[in-house]
Amino acid sequence: MFLGGTTLIVVTALAVAILYSASLQRRGEELAIEQLRTRGELSANLLARQMYGTWIDVSRLAAIIDPADVAEARRQIQFVSQFQPRYAWLGIADPGGKVIASKDRMLEGQSVADLRWFRHGLGVPTAVDDREPETLGRMLQAASGPDRLIAMSAPLVHDGAPTGVIGAQIDWKWVIESVAALASRDIDLVLLSRESIVLFGPPDLVGKQLTIGSAQAASRGAPVALIERWPDGKDYFTVTFPTVKYADLPSFGWSLLIRQDAVAAMLPTRQLVRSFWFNVAGGVFSILVLLNFAAKWVATPMRRLAQAAETMVKDPFSGMVARETRYDEATRLRDALVRLQSKLMAKVPGPTEDSGSGI
Repeated sequence: MFLGGTTLIVVTALAVAILYSASLQRRGEELAIEQLRTRGELSANLLARQMYGTWIDVSRLAAIIDPADVAEARRQIQFVSQFQPRYAWLGIADPGGKVIASKDRMLEGQSVADLRWFRHGLGVPTAVDDREPETLGRMLQAASGPDRLIAMSAPLVHDGAPTGVIGAQIDWKWVIESVAALASRDIDLVLLSRESIVLFGPPDLVGKQLTIGSAQAASRGAPVALIERWPDGKDYFTVTFPTVKYADLPSFGWSLLIRQDAVAAMLPTRQLVRSFWFNVAGGVFSILVLLNFAAKWVATPMRRLAQAAETMVKDPFSGMVARETRYDEATRLRDALVRLQSKLMAKVPGPTEDSGSGI
């Protein structure tokens, strides 16, 4: 009874525990992915909103600055630049591309006609993320950090005629600080360019091209969530957001990856599984102890009855079978043995009769 019960309980408990542990593992992975997806959506949206706000500001400036009054235009540009440190450069150019007023008079008198932000900005509000080697990029490199150009522009139109372009060079440090503010201690944000170059992320990856599966998916515009091994040899939960865009903000071609170390992400689940196995082991042990007592409680009357039956076969006059009242089956078996003993005693001569016939 004990061995059979032990086998049944242990096998059943192991099967259920293994299935439940696997279910906990899958659920833990799903929750980790869902947490990253929610965090990534919020981060991508906030970053896009910040860039959108800057783009709207440039468009609004285009509506209030009149290039005909250069002194007033310069004053307005200088005033805005003092309160908006995100602008590494802010200025206006005439339709031919000559800068006529700018922040701190930088590039005034020089031509920006060949720059993409100016060419596109003549027609519509534009945002550009590029590594342009032209004059603007070289002159502003000291102000904006890396030679990455985040330029925004909008056409200047007065009385229905184009009068020039307003352009803004966004300080790359401001962009990086904006992304860094969205990261956390255990969750990394990785900002990728159109060419899958890491613009922001772990220091060992910045400036390098990322070729892992999530980066390739992001370059194809595919949102994915997976566990993959990164160049540092660790496995990470990774969720991709192929576009960083808000409203009608022109796309910079950026994509955002959000990742979390798989070991750290699954630590609460592993602790829960470990606690579950400990509780299962304790529960099984307690059940086996109770089963052992139950087996002994059942077996003790049967053992006494079996011993009485064996003695009865050898000597029907060995004495009455002890009374058993622990459970109904033992009582019935004891009564049956008593009746059987009575029949045997009636058929077999007793010890006194044997002695008399010998005399």
